[in-house]
Amino acid sequence: MSPRHIALAVLVAAVWGLNFVLIHVGLQNFPPLLFCALRFAVVAVPAVFFVGPPRVAVRWVLAVGLVLGVVKFGLLFLGMHAGMPAGLSSLVLQGQAVFTALFAAALLGERPGGRRLAGLAVAFAGIGLSAVDHGLGGPVGAFALVVLAAAAWGLSNVLTRRAAPPDALRWMVWVSAVPPLPLLALSLLVEGPEADLRALREITPAGLGAIGYVGLVSTLFGFVAWSYLLRRYDATAVAPYSLLVPVFGMSSAWLLLGEPVSPQACAAALLVITGIGITALRPGASTGPGTVPMPESDAPTDAGARRPRTRPRRSAEPAAARPGRPG
Repeated sequence: MSPRHIALAVLVAAVWGLNFVLIHVGLQNFPPLLFCALRFAVVAVPAVFFVGPPRVAVRWVLAVGLVLGVVKFGLLFLGMHAGMPAGLSSLVLQGQAVFTALFAAALLGERPGGRRLAGLAVAFAGIGLSAVDHGLGGPVGAFALVVLAAAAWGLSNVLTRRAAPPDALRWMVWVSAVPPLPLLALSLLVEGPEADLRALREITPAGLGAIGYVGLVSTLFGFVAWSYLLRRYDATAVAPYSLLVPVFGMSSAWLLLGEPVSPQACAAALLVITGIGITALRPGASTGPGTVPMPESDAPTDAGARRPRTRPRRSAEPAAARPGRPG
């Protein structure tokens, strides 16, 4: 990768890491489910009227929109609202790589090799260590919600692979159009119309900034930039930069929110990043013009999301399975 594109990859990782701090800010201004609904509404409207149809079956758009948008992000926002620190959330959410492999094995019949199993075991050990560290000073229920969010992310990765969307930006916009109404209904039911109306009446510049950053900067800019890099380079060159997301997430939460970073949290981060790196990096993988990377995941921060597989271009593989979609 050129220095300019390396800088872009690092910038995207920094944008996604800082995203957790802005989620924390948004949760101080809105009920979590309402904030989640607004986040997706900003992404989808008015873009959905200009990008054209999704070019995949509607059932896949609905499935990923509900699992990724409603379940994954809903649980993440609820977990952080319940007391899960922003920095630790950015780390624990990387457990989606473990859940992606588990769901791929169960639903797609994929069997990870010994190298990937070893990497997943190391990453899982890191998540376990972070759970022990968080259990000493934080609510266990909040931690469990973020772990469940990681599981939902893993399931959405597998669903996206089955959907094989041909147009990355169009796919993200249409997937983002699904969650706002279900999340708003859940917010009215769980959080109450009074709380929602009060938050909207008393909206602050910080709240607006959080919605704009999480929706437009983190999602649309990060998504488009990551797609651009994946179109220009082999996935094995781009994906490792996603391992910087929890580094930026934990460091920005420490700098901007004053969240402490214990030695155990640092060790957990090292284990998670190392484990995901082992599963993602495939030495000797061909990157020549005769290979086609096969997407595995909807997740931009999943370093193993786009595992290159060597196939001749005359293969019967549909064009929709070619790269162009991070998440």
